[in-house]
Parts: sequence; C-alpha cells; structure tokens
Amino acid sequence: MSHALCVLRYFNTEHKEKLLKGFTKRYNVTKMVYFETFRDVQKAIAREKQIKGWTRRKKEVLIDKVNPKWNDVYGQAIRQ
Repeated sequence: MSHALCVLRYFNTEHKEKLLKGFTKRYNVTKMVYFETFRDVQKAIAREKQIKGWTRRKKEVLIDKVNPKWNDVYGQAIRQ
C-alpha cells in the first residue's frame, strides 16, 4: 500500500470518527465529495491551499462539475 493511500485512509477515519476538533467535527462532515490526484506532493499541497482560499460558492461549483449529486467518492479515491 502506498504512503498516500495510508494517509488517505487515516484522514478518512479521523473525519468519520470525529477524532479531531475542527471543521469536519463542528459541521458533521462524513463524506468525501471531491478529490484530485497528484504525483507530486508539493503540487497537491499547493492545490489544497489554493482551494481552501476560495469562497464556499466557488468550491461548490467545482464539486458540482464532477459530482453533481455530491455522492461519497472515498471508494473511488482509494482505487486511484
């Protein structure tokens, strides 16, 4: 199993089980509705920071383009 896959599974467990304080616990976030894949970890981090700086509406538009029903895509993400 790749390091990235281990990290993804770890974070998914933390979010679903509400193990950490923060946004996901406060707002009862239990689904992954969007993801991107990267070969370069620095590019992934830069993209995450870019998206975090966006307005909620801009994030919703991004998600709606690839996942209009906002289905949980965690299963897809771990198969990438």
